[in-house]
Amino acid sequence: MEFPDLGEHCTEKSCKRLDFLPMRCDACEGIFCKDHITYASHKCTSSYKKDVQVPVCPLCNTPIPIKRGEMPDIKVGEHIDRDCKSDPAQRKRKIFTNKCSKNGCKQKEMIRVTCDQCHLNFCLKHRHPLDHDCKTDSKPVSKAG
Repeated sequence: MEFPDLGEHCTEKSCKRLDFLPMRCDACEGIFCKDHITYASHKCTSSYKKDVQVPVCPLCNTPIPIKRGEMPDIKVGEHIDRDCKSDPAQRKRKIFTNKCSKNGCKQKEMIRVTCDQCHLNFCLKHRHPLDHDCKTDSKPVSKAG
């Protein structure tokens, strides 16, 4: 052999061909022969960084905008959880969306429970003015009743 250091072996496990004109994948940085340079042929796990496609929601057929380098599957999942207008996605969403306004309380209720004096939303436990330290512009609420 005149040139023992010429060329490189293909990184594909099933190939390992010695290629005298090897190519580097621009996504995963692996060295491949002409048969395995495409993302699909070497099953590139980093192809989402370079192969820019607009994913479409499988439920409502709406295109989901993603930024370069983001995982499309994660964005489609977030869309289904939050914004999707299809029936299965809307049935799956939580119905408890009215968060309590009392500091430190993380309780959510199905319907709004609004205080008559401060007009904030509270859970059933803190719905009374004395239970949430109601601050109004009028006189303070007495504890005597």
